[in-house]
Amino acid sequence: MVAATLMVLLGTLVMMWVGLGEQARWVASVFAFVVALQLGWGMAKDIAKGHWGIDILAFTAILATVFVGEYVAALIICLMVSGGEALEDYAQVRATKSLSELLERVPTRAHLVDGAGNLIEVKVVDLVPGNVVMVRPGEILPVDGVLLDAEAAFDESSMTGESLPVHKVAGEQLMSGAVNGTHAIELRANATAADSQYSRIVELVREAAASRAPVVRLADRYAVPFTLLAYAIAGAAWWASGDPVRFAEVLVVATPCPLLIAAPVAFMGGMSRAAKAGVIVKDGGTLEKLAAVKSVAFDKTGTLTRGTPVLRAIKPVDGLSEDDLLRMVASAEQYSSHVLAASIVAAARERSLRIPQAHDASEEATNGVSALVEGHRVLVGKPSWVASLVPKVVRYPLAPGESSVYVAIDGRFAGVVVLADELRLDAMQTVEELRSMGIVEMLVLTGDQRATAEHVAAEVGLDRVEAECLPQDKVTFVQGMAHRPVMMVGDGVNDAPVLAAADVGIAMGARGSTAASQSADVVIMTEHISRVAHSVRIGKDTVRIALQSIWLGIIISVMLMLVAATGVLPAIAGALSQEVVDLVAILSALRALKGTRQRGAGNEAAPLEASLVT
Repeated sequence: MVAATLMVLLGTLVMMWVGLGEQARWVASVFAFVVALQLGWGMAKDIAKGHWGIDILAFTAILATVFVGEYVAALIICLMVSGGEALEDYAQVRATKSLSELLERVPTRAHLVDGAGNLIEVKVVDLVPGNVVMVRPGEILPVDGVLLDAEAAFDESSMTGESLPVHKVAGEQLMSGAVNGTHAIELRANATAADSQYSRIVELVREAAASRAPVVRLADRYAVPFTLLAYAIAGAAWWASGDPVRFAEVLVVATPCPLLIAAPVAFMGGMSRAAKAGVIVKDGGTLEKLAAVKSVAFDKTGTLTRGTPVLRAIKPVDGLSEDDLLRMVASAEQYSSHVLAASIVAAARERSLRIPQAHDASEEATNGVSALVEGHRVLVGKPSWVASLVPKVVRYPLAPGESSVYVAIDGRFAGVVVLADELRLDAMQTVEELRSMGIVEMLVLTGDQRATAEHVAAEVGLDRVEAECLPQDKVTFVQGMAHRPVMMVGDGVNDAPVLAAADVGIAMGARGSTAASQSADVVIMTEHISRVAHSVRIGKDTVRIALQSIWLGIIISVMLMLVAATGVLPAIAGALSQEVVDLVAILSALRALKGTRQRGAGNEAAPLEASLVT
């Protein structure tokens, strides 16, 4: 459309120069009239849907300039409308660069290591859990897996926003989408490509890129007043001068391209900025909600806390050493699916203890594990379960946030292993930043016991605690909160309903459940809960910049209308000046790519010392 308009405009000018003024007028007028019809048809369809947009000004300006004989100005308006659309497309491509880069980097081929050690190139979609895959230096990891080499470094910046290389050792989990370092490595796949982390992110990005920014909601607040003001000034100029050309001259500079362009460019820029920080915002409307959030509800385990208990104390009895007790417990716990089991095994390995093979292992659901370790019958589980099977079990007092497993060996009480869940390093800082941005109320919603929840809330500075909640209880609490919009932050499957019910749902997706990520509006792909505050900051920056850009365009346009009303701004000059207004509005909106840097906003670094839930 831009090329066609330019050709007609140049042709018209050439015809005028060679003395074919009448022919030039007809060519330009017919072309402008056709463009006006196309614009009017789209406008009519929008009006039929109940959407009163601001294209009516451009439509009127083209017709007015044609009817008063300002056909060159009419062509410039056509160029402005088509050029504005082209500029918008360019700006959106620029703004969505970070989103599109994720889509473009999706690996399609992988190097499979067969049983004989040979490399076979296969499609990534054909990989299955258990396959050994070789990844060359600089290649993208095609699936989630476990590192088989002794150590390696990976660039996870495109996934998590973490700028420094991440070092891994043998046995650690690898995230698909990360870029391998300087040495070839092998990994054992533990998921298919479709179920891997990178595919989940790509799917979220596709949703984000396909979503429609809230341009209608934002721009239409000003559309009708701006249109009426433009008609009023143009009508007054016509009435005062008695010249219909004056009406056309005012409408030429009133063409509202800044209102149409500024909002979508700013919102796409905000989504791109979030993606760079490892935050996937699923649609532009979510940014507008983030900017207005008044209340925040947090899940506890896996959200405010890491969700991975660490060893706090070992209390052996009957002359056992701490290492001996931990070694026996770790051996039995290798066969448990309980969340504490993995932490105990990890703690034994950190102490470089030899974990013996267990035999005749069985697990009693929700209670504990029984196993034969080096000829000894070992029971590990809840205190009530162990006490029901052996005599003289001594209860160990726990501080809030601590958990324990009780141990019996050969029918005798052997001791207690105490673990505690750590607060996320940046949880307190996140709460402080949210308060500084005007959040009125913050609380914790958890299924955990009240004493532990109240301790966590006091540690990070939350206002209220709702403990021992079932998933439906969380939904009820969020729906009943007075200060709205309400943002919910969670990570588990049990958080999926409340994330969907909240005005804005944020999922801690780095290790959270797929169900939580799918039901949330925002997915944080890192372990930093500070990204929650960063998301709110991005929302506020984006809406502020969008409004500033819209008002900048309105103010300049009104000033030009008042000048045009005096008759000193010819229609052609006015049309050209509007191109400058469009460019100014776009450049202003593109500031959303960077936002404003404020102290603590989007801080990538975490505090050096962990705060334990004690």
